Amino acid sequence: MPDVVPVPLRLEATDGVQLAADAYGDEAAPVVLLMHGGGQTRHSWGGTARALAERGYRAIAIDARGHGDSDWAQDRRYKIDTFARDLETVAARFDKPPAVVGASLGGNSAMLAKGEFRAELGAIVLVDIGPKVEHDGVARIYEFMKARPEGYASLDEVADAVAAYQPHRERPKDVSGLAKNLRLGDDGRYRWHWDPAFLEGMFSPQPELAARLEHAARNLDCPVMLIRGKLSDLLSEEKAREFLEICPHAEYVDVAGAGHMVAGDVNDRFTDAVVSFLDRAYSAAR
Repeated sequence: MPDVVPVPLRLEATDGVQLAADAYGDEAAPVVLLMHGGGQTRHSWGGTARALAERGYRAIAIDARGHGDSDWAQDRRYKIDTFARDLETVAARFDKPPAVVGASLGGNSAMLAKGEFRAELGAIVLVDIGPKVEHDGVARIYEFMKARPEGYASLDEVADAVAAYQPHRERPKDVSGLAKNLRLGDDGRYRWHWDPAFLEGMFSPQPELAARLEHAARNLDCPVMLIRGKLSDLLSEEKAREFLEICPHAEYVDVAGAGHMVAGDVNDRFTDAVVSFLDRAYSAAR
């Protein structure tokens, strides 16, 4: 089968913000929206998006506002409600409710969009996220994201930093692929491809968020799957089981050899689980 070539899109979200996206597969196929985690870009879904297209889906990988090639928020304020409303707005453009695969921030956005805002979503795959997470794991992500505001002198420096952060993942010999997740400044230094204001907005105290997400999870009335990385320090087995208690119809997969970045760590096993779930969810909806 020839390589699936992505088609670039611009999708209007809330407040006139334009989101960059790549679409893979037949336009008439069932739609799956791929929503990345905080600090990532749509390129984190490349392997999964191509596999979904090859297996009969229209996969659309989206840069969240403030990330990648999407617009930054005009007021430079980033709250989970806005990301959820963006997803609701994008989903409404399709004739049939799309499925959503959401990692971390993308998963929380999907939970709120469906469970609180009642967005029309056909199925949800939550990737290593639930209403409650481990504070130490959140702190570790925050420390990595706020480090090196001065940027990196080379892609090799970036690869070294990522390898130190994710010691379970082999450091790539070819580091050129990292460039998609970075922006090269006028000073010749590489920085992560997201609005620095995102960090303050998303990691500020939100004492009510866990309760809202738990309430939203109880209201999920579509097929749901939770995929956890067995090595994750963000979503523990205990927190995953708590989610399954409040959303008892959810399926659950624990991926060996994967940390919080499940799709990037073990893409084949991750994608197989997603496709199998979507096949069942779409078949039941027919």
